[in-house]
Amino acid sequence: MVAQLCSDFDYNYSEVNKQLDKMGYNIGMRLVEDFFAKSGIQRCGNLKETAETISKVCLLAPITCLLLMDLPHSSTTIFLNISPTVTNWSADTKQFSLVFEENPLADFVELPNDGRAQDELWYSNVLCGILRGALEMVQMQVEVHYVSDILRGDETTEMRITLLRYMEDEMPPDDE
Repeated sequence: MVAQLCSDFDYNYSEVNKQLDKMGYNIGMRLVEDFFAKSGIQRCGNLKETAETISKVCLLAPITCLLLMDLPHSSTTIFLNISPTVTNWSADTKQFSLVFEENPLADFVELPNDGRAQDELWYSNVLCGILRGALEMVQMQVEVHYVSDILRGDETTEMRITLLRYMEDEMPPDDE
């Protein structure tokens, strides 16, 4: 999927990152209802509870398979089977990081060797979109981005989540 996006957007990695985020956002919006229905977990009361739930439950739970999106839902789930560490809380507790020791979406992946991908492409950016879309469905508008990535030669993959605002109960936006 990422290779095809790179080709479709003439290796404009900024645009590829945006498209991956948009795909993830749409997946995350749909994933929340299924997650609550199957897990029996209630909505979290604050960002700290949400961070722990994301770390301990959500990323171990089924995630819509990104490669097989056209198949019926019951056959389109995979287990990421990862448990990131929640760390680096800001003083106002509106920002935190998820640190992954490994990233299964990056297994068997090599970034294009064009001198730019290593600095510009966030290969797993779809996960940022999934978290952004899912959290928006529970009335938390967040910004999610990568700080580091194993694919870029970093020791860990770190995703930074910033709470922008709690949203009033309102209709979700149309799919992007």
